[in-house]
Amino acid sequence: MKRKILFLLLVVMTFLSGCWDSNEPERMLYINGIGVDFKDGKYELYAQIIDFTNIAKTEQPSSDQPQMEVGHATGNTVDEAIFNLYHSIDQKVFWGHMSHLVVSEEVMKNVELNPIIDLFIRYRETRYQIWVYTTKDPVDEILLVRPVINRAITLSKLGDPENSYKQESLIDPISIRQLIIDMNEPPHEVKLPLIRIDENWQSIKESIKAPVIAGVGVATPNGFKGFIEGDNARGIQWMSNETARGQITFKTDDDHGITVNVEKVKVDIQPVVRKEEVLFDVNVELEATISVIEGAITVDEIRTGVIDKVKKEIKTTYEEALKKDIDVYRLSERVYRKDLKAWDRSHKDGKLDLHEDSIRKLDVKLARLDATRKSFKETIEQ
Repeated sequence: MKRKILFLLLVVMTFLSGCWDSNEPERMLYINGIGVDFKDGKYELYAQIIDFTNIAKTEQPSSDQPQMEVGHATGNTVDEAIFNLYHSIDQKVFWGHMSHLVVSEEVMKNVELNPIIDLFIRYRETRYQIWVYTTKDPVDEILLVRPVINRAITLSKLGDPENSYKQESLIDPISIRQLIIDMNEPPHEVKLPLIRIDENWQSIKESIKAPVIAGVGVATPNGFKGFIEGDNARGIQWMSNETARGQITFKTDDDHGITVNVEKVKVDIQPVVRKEEVLFDVNVELEATISVIEGAITVDEIRTGVIDKVKKEIKTTYEEALKKDIDVYRLSERVYRKDLKAWDRSHKDGKLDLHEDSIRKLDVKLARLDATRKSFKETIEQ
């Protein structure tokens, strides 16, 4: 009897020992980034495929082999372009490692983001933690940029933005998950980090291109509202509780330069409801460390300079956004969450009608100011 049972178990095990539907890793290609452009009424798809055999064992890949290659295809929809790309791909493609999506200015201006985002979140292999960007530069050039000193492409600024964001928090990185939330909640606008390419690094062999955060592009479920770029976008970092580190530089009355590193930001926005309109009281609390001092200056002068500069940048960004009908600080959402009756009475198509005086009070407070060397004087005295 025992022999019969053992024989049956051996027979059953022969059917369970194989993984018939498994995919061999070496016979698959891995998508790391996708770029989408729109030209002549068709979608232009760029797929960045990476070689894990070169980067899986080390963060410093071999310089003899390319880390990635970029494929290109067109279609009437993004999905059709993907299937057209499959025609020229040698192996099965795995999408589970896709880390970022870059959409061009033409996509932002001419088509809606919703069908593009919808495609990726409905596919079972992709994740909601895909970072989304926009650019005015050629999308394929963005995907061909490699990290400085040839670090692993999976650790690039686009694929791993949170790492560099902790050191310089100009624009919050945004994932597909957060994009959907911002689109669905008032004011139904999303700020995508604007990427440009700068050739500002140099090696012994060549100059190196690098992606630079240049501002934001603002999209809605129905279209595109415009870009806020350069210094006009600097106020965004002072109105975000996610800001980990920023920098303020200003000139004294004697034309000396002072640089202060802001290391913590706490923002509180309180809606003030009136019968005919809603205003806002904004309180921003900062903690900072002095970095550079030129000339003799008092603590009070530094404090005043920082506060004035932060206020100016917040107002500049707000006023630039108003020109494009953008609720850049998501003030509408504050009313929606705190006073639904006022929201129902005041909003139009899911957004408040903001104006220059909608921010009734802007109070910036420097809660802590440190000099790491315990001195507010120049290191070398003249």
